[in-house]
Amino acid sequence: MALRSEPTARQLRLAVELRRLRDAAGLSARDAAGLLGVTAPVISQIESGIAGVSEQRLRRLASHYACTGGEFIDALVTLAVDRTRGWWEEYRGLLPTAFLDLSELEYHATYRWDVDFLHVPGLLQTEDYARALFSRRVPELPHDELELRVRHRMQRRVILEQPEPVPYEVLVHEAALRIRVGGRAASRTQLAHILELSEADHVTVRVIPFELDDFADVTAAMVYAGGVTSRLDTVVRDGPHGALFIDSEAQLAVFRTLFHRVEAASLDPAPSRDLIHELVKEM
Repeated sequence: MALRSEPTARQLRLAVELRRLRDAAGLSARDAAGLLGVTAPVISQIESGIAGVSEQRLRRLASHYACTGGEFIDALVTLAVDRTRGWWEEYRGLLPTAFLDLSELEYHATYRWDVDFLHVPGLLQTEDYARALFSRRVPELPHDELELRVRHRMQRRVILEQPEPVPYEVLVHEAALRIRVGGRAASRTQLAHILELSEADHVTVRVIPFELDDFADVTAAMVYAGGVTSRLDTVVRDGPHGALFIDSEAQLAVFRTLFHRVEAASLDPAPSRDLIHELVKEM
């Protein structure tokens, strides 16, 4: 099997989980190699994501690692054998890899949560809003790349528009709704778009109002993508050098707790829509 020059985040996740299982079993890479009848470098290649692993080998490793979670093993097998080449592949080599990894992650997600404080979350953005955001980037993007990013962001909405859409809950601060990105008219259209989407059964929008007292649970945007099992959930946050994918069980538990705290402090969907209606009138 040819080695990968640039594994996707999904392929790297499988590699990380296999390494965690081996570590939990107290085995070395050499031990694991002996179980499969291969060399230690092959195990290293699998655990770094640059080489794939067959279903047969994966199940043998899981058995020797004493992993008894059938649902979890089946989910790992799906990661190993999946050959999906989604719509995002047309952007490979044109946009940063993180854009493609996020698209692939949310395409396979069983549900999606967003928390945002300064901007409308990407899946809810209109084309004009997204273009205004990308146009303010420093250093300035070339026109062609800016338009590619806008088009990519609009295509990401397929997970909300497909026949079996992903359940989506977004917690957005009132500040993000009041900031006029792209001007008054664009902001009004953006708010109207959120209201329209919020009427869908699979979309829940809750507003975090200014009037909350002593609110400091989350200080930055968060994307939470549910996996087939909770052990394969993923959090995406913006880091100093791009998107940061978080997948350790301890950290995932922290972010789940934070999300539910913010959710409890947010307005219910109906009052949230009322507030957004009022903001539209103010624009």
